[in-house]
Amino acid sequence: MGSTVLERDVGVAWDVASSVRRSGVSGVTMAGFRDDGTAAEGHRLIPHPAVTLVLDLGAGSPVVEDAAGRRHRGSLVAGLGLGGAVWVRGQDIECVQVRLSPVVARAILGAAPAELDGRVVRLEDLWGGQASRLGERLGEVSSWEDRFALIEAAFARRREAGPQVEPEVAWAWRRIVAGRGLVRVERLAAELGWSRKRLWSRFHTQIGLPPKRAAKLVRFDRAVHRLAAWHDAAGVAADCGYTDQSHLHRDVMEFAGVTPAAVAREPFLAADDVAWPGRAVTR
Repeated sequence: MGSTVLERDVGVAWDVASSVRRSGVSGVTMAGFRDDGTAAEGHRLIPHPAVTLVLDLGAGSPVVEDAAGRRHRGSLVAGLGLGGAVWVRGQDIECVQVRLSPVVARAILGAAPAELDGRVVRLEDLWGGQASRLGERLGEVSSWEDRFALIEAAFARRREAGPQVEPEVAWAWRRIVAGRGLVRVERLAAELGWSRKRLWSRFHTQIGLPPKRAAKLVRFDRAVHRLAAWHDAAGVAADCGYTDQSHLHRDVMEFAGVTPAAVAREPFLAADDVAWPGRAVTR
């Protein structure tokens, strides 16, 4: 396991832990976070092309404020793209953050990502008593690697028994990701031999966003990581397929709620290459 202390400009430090081994459950990545007790002012989470779980382990339960201003505590699930910028506040926070590919999220959650509709919900609302039992078991172990192993085993069982995404829909998602969000929906439908309406309906239901919106999120994700690596906005706009800087500005404001210049300074983007090695560029 790798463990790194990430310090913010204002002096708040996070201990970030990631597993040295690849997850045995395809489409699942995990990282552990522990703050130094001085994170009360909060951290903005930037939308990401994954369904996000936060499994609360610490003495001080984090308060998560979603894009609509609603506040939540405990172990939580956020739909694909978080529904917008999300804030996490609290002290003595310790948690495991899990990113689920939407291809596997349906089986693991036991509910289609579309049912989340971009909202943040309590894990207990989806899993009932199973959420509490997992939390209790996680509380009995102290090492990050043991926690990751427990979560992986629980997710493997749920994925095996849960409803699966149609192969065509999974293929369409992977094409969007591989194409960095630049694949046109009409082309996807044509390659599948489906109508555009059929692709839109099945993709939206099983993945959680319409295909065009999903592609927009994937493109945004690549753009903000390049901005966080201090690439200039004009070059990022051209490289990521935006028509111009104004187009990039609109998308970043829509997803993150801040300008491209401001999102480049968001500290949680700097954690990505630590928490998910090889996932993001380094500042």
